[in-house]
Formats: sequence, C-alpha cells, structure tokens
Amino acid sequence: MRNRAVRSEVKTLVVKARRALGGAPAAGSDRPAITLEALRALDRAAAKGVLHPNNAARRKGRLAKALAKLGSAPAPAAAAASGSKGKGKAAAPASAAPKKRK
Repeated sequence: MRNRAVRSEVKTLVVKARRALGGAPAAGSDRPAITLEALRALDRAAAKGVLHPNNAARRKGRLAKALAKLGSAPAPAAAAASGSKGKGKAAAPASAAPKKRK
C-alpha cells in the first residue's frame, strides 16, 4: 500500500513538472522549483525500491532536458539535485596533470 502511495505522488509531481515546463502558464521562477521537487521525488522512490533506478533516471533525464531547453536551469543546481553519490573517480583538474621527467 505504501508503494502505491509513493508511486502516485511521484506520478503527480512529474505531471505537474511537465505541465509547468510545457505551455501551461506558470511563473518562470516556479518552473525550476516544481521540476526540482519532481526530481527529488523520483530519487526517493528509486532509493526505496518503488521505482526501478533506470526508470527514475530516464524520467529525470527527460525532465532535465525539458528544463534545459527552456534555459532556466542553472547547471550546478541540476547536478546537485541529481542525488548522485559519485561512484566513479572524480575528474582531476587540468592543472594537476603529472609533469614529464627529463
């Protein structure tokens, strides 16, 4: 029963985000907030096992793409919202390249 409630909440938030990103009249500042809320809900549902992680990632990607298309998404906020815990190595800065030995 709880899974059904979580899934329903996620669906509702995703639909609200799609409408906000689509042609629906919404305040420009509300669009990123509504989308961010949907992204967080998708992360929570995937973490609980209610949604398959790939399903949540696909939906998040589509919402993020639509938000970026409008040009109202700051890149650092979108990256922080993704909930990624960095399973791979972090990219080293360009200045930290090893020097050649002579």
